[in-house]
Amino acid sequence: MSEPDIHYHAFFATCPRGLEALLADELQALGGEPLKHTVAGVHFRADLAAAYRACLWSRLANRIVLCLAREAGIERPAALHEAVARLDWARHLRPGATLAVDFHGRSEQIRHTRFGAQTVKDGVVEALQAAGRPRPSVDLRSPDLRLYAHLHRGRLTLGVDLAGDSLHRRGYRRDVGHAPLKENLAAALLIRAGWPARARAGEALVDPLCGAGTLLIEGALMAADMAPNLHRERFGFHGWAGHDEALWRELKREAEARARIGRKRCRARFYGFDQSPPALAAAKANAMRAGIPALIDFQGASLGQLRRPSALEETARGLVIANPPYGERLGELPELVSLYAELGAGVCRAFPGWRLAVFTANPDLGHRIGLRADRQYALNNGPLEAKLLLMDVPAAGEGQAPAEGEAKAAPRGDGARMFANRLAKNRKRLGKWLRRSGEACYRLYDADMPEYAMAIDVYGDHVHVQEYAPPRSVNPAQAQKRLFDALAVIPEALDVDPAHVVVKRRERQSGRAQYRKQGDRGERFVVHEGRARLWVNLHDYLDTGLFLDHRPVRRMLGEMAAGKRVLNLFCYTAAATVQAALGTEAAGGASDSVSVDLSNTYLEWARDNFALNKLDPARHRVVRDDCLRWLETARAEFDLIFLDPPTFSNSKKMAGTLDVQRDQARLVDLAMARLAPGGTLVFSNNQRRFRLDAALAERYAVKDVSAQTFDPDFNRRPDIHHVFLIRHREAE
Repeated sequence: MSEPDIHYHAFFATCPRGLEALLADELQALGGEPLKHTVAGVHFRADLAAAYRACLWSRLANRIVLCLAREAGIERPAALHEAVARLDWARHLRPGATLAVDFHGRSEQIRHTRFGAQTVKDGVVEALQAAGRPRPSVDLRSPDLRLYAHLHRGRLTLGVDLAGDSLHRRGYRRDVGHAPLKENLAAALLIRAGWPARARAGEALVDPLCGAGTLLIEGALMAADMAPNLHRERFGFHGWAGHDEALWRELKREAEARARIGRKRCRARFYGFDQSPPALAAAKANAMRAGIPALIDFQGASLGQLRRPSALEETARGLVIANPPYGERLGELPELVSLYAELGAGVCRAFPGWRLAVFTANPDLGHRIGLRADRQYALNNGPLEAKLLLMDVPAAGEGQAPAEGEAKAAPRGDGARMFANRLAKNRKRLGKWLRRSGEACYRLYDADMPEYAMAIDVYGDHVHVQEYAPPRSVNPAQAQKRLFDALAVIPEALDVDPAHVVVKRRERQSGRAQYRKQGDRGERFVVHEGRARLWVNLHDYLDTGLFLDHRPVRRMLGEMAAGKRVLNLFCYTAAATVQAALGTEAAGGASDSVSVDLSNTYLEWARDNFALNKLDPARHRVVRDDCLRWLETARAEFDLIFLDPPTFSNSKKMAGTLDVQRDQARLVDLAMARLAPGGTLVFSNNQRRFRLDAALAERYAVKDVSAQTFDPDFNRRPDIHHVFLIRHREAE
């Protein structure tokens, strides 16, 4: 016959989404009776000892809530207040104790969690005052008693939070680093990967990307039979009026004894690798605070240097587990494609016959490991939907392990091989021209294969990849797979460090969107073009500071500029002005110049380009202004004018919009008013379907030289820009 129900209580344990079934099994092992799973939680029945045991021993739960009420039909604030006020709060809140309410959910009339929490608090206050008790104070940070309230579809769950602070905060992590893995999620990954059974068998656990060491520490706590919250000084139940201190002390003493024995008897071995000294220092400090510093060996090593620890016998088996970066930002992908391939290579080389578990929110990157996952588990890492991929590492002799420092390429399909071949073919085609010209910045590939819709530009030992946004008819997953294929191929095909590959998405832009800052890395480097040295930035803006297709136009300006007064309108980073100022070795460059643009950022960039090339700022000036407005008020004359307006602009700094097709006559007329007799206006634009206004050809001598302004790297795209030489007719 069962014990009287008075000894049993209803509880609710919360957890991250996806862990409900695991948590139910854990609660049952701790003496609870699971009753019902909900999203991110489990209702269970237990005595107080089992509830305390769950607070101390649960590796998966966030909170253990003693349920005081579960009521339906709670839609209005009055109904919520009444349901709370009916309870005997004097049994749970000591006189003078402070209070806080965590409210979750909403209804048609309770739309804000703060309002819901206030309503619950008011109900508690009313009940206490009716019992002749003083009004409790609210302490949101460190209350004596924390209440939990959840309202969903009119059903209220209300109770005392016995955990207090979330149970995933074990207390051993101080400096959690970037995007840390929560401790209870780390424990769930280990359980799903079968670590508890492997630990009992004395196997090894290795994390080749250990960071702050969370996975290894959680794994060691399991293997050493240590309660994850053994070192926590305070739980929520310590401020609860129904707390049984004697029972708690007994359970804690038992856990401390198990930990002492477990640490001595632990046969499992633990190894963590990371190439970041600060991460390793944090991991060691975390292991010290967790009480297991002697169990884990942390070593500095990159994936390329990963090797089997010398203390492990060749016959030893175990689990390799990793939580690599996910590539949430497009610009991170080139290095990550290589990193995942290196992960697969290093594990195959160092741990043949082992089990590999990889947790990633980007399964397409997981495919780059080169091993097939025989089992997958869907889990959430915060707001990110992620998967735990489990795979067997081939035993020695089953597959050719790459040499140390050599990445094992993921299997490539025919498309990836064809793409690699196209890059090699294009490089060979451009080889003679590149050797002759000495150009270090050029376009290698521009959507030559429709399936691989991207432009690839080389900047010395860096590669700039611009992915063209796929049309809606293309499956996004397929488009991403092809992008990853390309990013896997590029470093090897072009013999470039993956860290020097930068990827962006190129979409139709409006106004000056191409000039907007996209990052804040501040990484720039110098490239050579002809006689000029120029700063480029591949990360922070959509464009890099150097329009490669205009290289022949800049060269032409340099050849035309000897001894002339030069005006550069819409100058951007003034690379064209630099070429004009330097001119040719034989004839020299411009006598002076003015470069006009609205952007402070790019004018500062222009000044840096001038300084890099030792141009005298007294002779080569930059002016911040709307080019149209500046032309309308300027009085100076120039012998050579470069007019290269954007296709369209609606910058807030401009009085109106600019459309190069619509406004070309006004632009050219204003520029020609500043052109000295015998001078030349070089009018350029990138409107692919641009047509020159016939009236301009009647007023001026116009020569279309577009066909002469394409080097071999752009001659397959003759519509990418248009260039006209315009002179006053009397100068003919």
